Amino acid sequence: MAELIIQLLSGAVGGNIAGGLLKKLSLGTLWNSIVGILGGGLGGVLLNSIGLQGQSAGLDIGAIIGNIASSGVGGGILMIIVGLIKNAMKKK
Repeated sequence: MAELIIQLLSGAVGGNIAGGLLKKLSLGTLWNSIVGILGGGLGGVLLNSIGLQGQSAGLDIGAIIGNIASSGVGGGILMIIVGLIKNAMKKK
């Protein structure tokens, strides 16, 4: 349960960092957070399922850092993808 909370929070932060760095793709703070949460959760689940994120019995510092990094990146990537789609739809 703690891993999921870390993934969701890190995803929200990652989405907002990506939105802050890429202003043209930003969806606003609320939507950057929502999309980041989804991306963080999905990123953590995908990495766990393909075995790229170590499975540990407890919450050691390596597992926590791995969760934060992968979920933050997942949240940022999904926010960028959604921002690109939104901008592409605006142009039509």
